[in-house]
Amino acid sequence: MLKIVGIEWKLFLREPVMVAFAIAFPTVLLLVLGAIPALRTPDPEFGDLRFIDHYVGTLVVISFAFLGLNKLPQTVATYREKGVLRRFSTTPVHPAKLLVAQVVVNVAAGAVSVVLLMAVCKLVFGIDLPHHPLGFLVTCLLGMLSLSALGLLVAAWAPNARAAGGWATVVFMLIMFFGGAYLPRMLLPDLLNTIGDHLPPGVGALQASWLGAAPDPVHLGVLALVTLVAGTVAAKSFRWE
Repeated sequence: MLKIVGIEWKLFLREPVMVAFAIAFPTVLLLVLGAIPALRTPDPEFGDLRFIDHYVGTLVVISFAFLGLNKLPQTVATYREKGVLRRFSTTPVHPAKLLVAQVVVNVAAGAVSVVLLMAVCKLVFGIDLPHHPLGFLVTCLLGMLSLSALGLLVAAWAPNARAAGGWATVVFMLIMFFGGAYLPRMLLPDLLNTIGDHLPPGVGALQASWLGAAPDPVHLGVLALVTLVAGTVAAKSFRWE
């Protein structure tokens, strides 16, 4: 298992575009937004906080979405299309281990991205680290697992890598929209914000735990339910060839 995870990690690092977007892009985006003076000025509309203080939760969403809905479905679907999964099935190593390795790599890459983001937040802009660290850690883990489960579901149902990329893009755009990546959440209607709070990877819980409150147990429960249901359906409907 460790050998497979190590190989998958090396293969991930050989994709510079994915590494750049999944790990570095959220931090680069923070640096760009932080270079605008107006976004570094406390605003009563944000509770006397700055725009960049409120946006850090969305930056985590961007990283997780790239990993769970761009990298994972296309990687697994490509493995199936090229016969990698079929060859795995003829060895003592069960192909399911390859899927577990994909999720482990996603969680590791997501952790690197979040640590890099927190370092820049604190050192460059003086943004406090998550005020509720345990809640933030649990939300990050469940958020990454839930998006990975959705990515595996797409990979399980898609007939080929191209279809997997297309289907995953639709889900990716929805997650990014409700997560505030395209339009800041404070500009969205309350209904859309409520929907976004309950969708993976739980932007509401991420923001709450970063700014000081414990994440809503309902939000965490939804993330766990999505992980369980999507992961189970993906496992039962997965095709190795």
